[in-house]
Amino acid sequence: MVELDEPACDRLEEAAAQLAAYGLALERFGPAAMLVRSVPAVLKGGDVAALVRDVADDLAKNGAALLLGERRDLVLATMACHGSVRAGRVLSVAEMNALLREMEVTPRSGQCNHGRPTWIKLAHGDIERLFGRK
Repeated sequence: MVELDEPACDRLEEAAAQLAAYGLALERFGPAAMLVRSVPAVLKGGDVAALVRDVADDLAKNGAALLLGERRDLVLATMACHGSVRAGRVLSVAEMNALLREMEVTPRSGQCNHGRPTWIKLAHGDIERLFGRK
């Protein structure tokens, strides 16, 4: 249960269907409180009361729950980054091939969620110059 002022509860109650689509199920619990039935799995373990307050503030400012989607995306990006292949990790040839095949079919695989490139294209002449052959 999260205690808020009545207008914030009104906004959350009005946006309940939209929030449920994100996985945040809320139910009115009196004039100044909301009962949290579920949170998105990727936000599990976080500060639920702070999340609900932030979403209520976001609704007051923007009229839409932008923050919830942004938080979900940030958590997913962070999880993806932590599960990624890090510099210095030794991969077998089979792992390298599997990774390249996955990248071929993954949209926007040319950069990580921080904007750094995951691969670069070198022309034959570039390689020759790197090794002092031309």
